[in-house]
Amino acid sequence: MSFLDRFRTPPSARFDAVGMGHSPRLAALHASAFARPWDVHEFERLLGEQNTSANGLFLGTAHAPSGFVLSRIVLDEAEILTVAMGPEARGKGYGRPLLAHHFEDLERRGVRTVHLEVEDGNLAALALYRRLGFQEIGRREGYYRKSDGGRATALTMSLAL
Repeated sequence: MSFLDRFRTPPSARFDAVGMGHSPRLAALHASAFARPWDVHEFERLLGEQNTSANGLFLGTAHAPSGFVLSRIVLDEAEILTVAMGPEARGKGYGRPLLAHHFEDLERRGVRTVHLEVEDGNLAALALYRRLGFQEIGRREGYYRKSDGGRATALTMSLAL
């Protein structure tokens, strides 16, 4: 059984690679999900790198993604740089199959371990990552600056594929 087979893909969803042409949409999705969003040029730069892997969630017959995950690969490891879902896709069970699809893509590229960091207050993301098997491996106190001026801890996590 492949990693993707562990999760049922919702029938109205498909998962596919995203490229530089999707940069404006990825920036908009990121802005809808994070207080400190990345701009279009940051996505274009990342998507233009050969060691970047990016997959999108496409609902129905849409040509624009409703969510995405973007990772950077170094040798046999990858770091998830960001994951974002649009408001229309949040809380509907698309995160697990999107990440599972992304992990299969990473495995095909020789990745054996995936790392990420997440704000300790992002309970939905933490629950998702833990369900997928990620383990906490470290903490960075006060790492994130919050929109209210406060600071939040980043948890570093890892998953063996």
